Amino acid sequence: MFTREQVQEAMKDLGYRYFEKGDFNVNVIGIRNSSTGNRVTNRFDDWMTISFKENGVWKFYSYACTTDNGDGTARLVPQQYGGCYIVRKHRGLYDALCQDREVKVYRDFNLKDGTYDESKIYTDAAGINIHMAGEDSTFVNNWSEGCQVFKRKKDFLEFMSFVKKAMELYGNRFTYTLIESKNIKA
Repeated sequence: MFTREQVQEAMKDLGYRYFEKGDFNVNVIGIRNSSTGNRVTNRFDDWMTISFKENGVWKFYSYACTTDNGDGTARLVPQQYGGCYIVRKHRGLYDALCQDREVKVYRDFNLKDGTYDESKIYTDAAGINIHMAGEDSTFVNNWSEGCQVFKRKKDFLEFMSFVKKAMELYGNRFTYTLIESKNIKA
């Protein structure tokens, strides 16, 4: 697993913003498992992190998730997406962080070959949200068609409690950053 300091250093090395001023000024950072390469694993083998200060003290949480699709065709390109997400209903069902501005994705029209195609980047993606799967899901399957998806419902609900606290203080606009685990120094 990674520490907050390691993630912060990776963000700095990549030239991305890391929010340090004020309580609950959240850093929402997904970490794609680089060891899987371009293989389709259909597993929750990535991490979603959130870090922020509370009463001036750093807090850091890391959750099992997927940043890869299970059977869809969109795969979010690793980069920082400033202010691209807002809290609203995912598929009209429950509050989640939902895409509100353009993001970049790879599209793979032949997932049957077991690898992701990253030869072309598209900006036509809609609904690349950050949401939950089931109570404690094993396989991604159709939980993600490009979304960033939490493995466990309880983890997602805890994560959203921090997001909602940040929303009360700073408004309903969030930055999401996706990085690769290979960018994090041991």
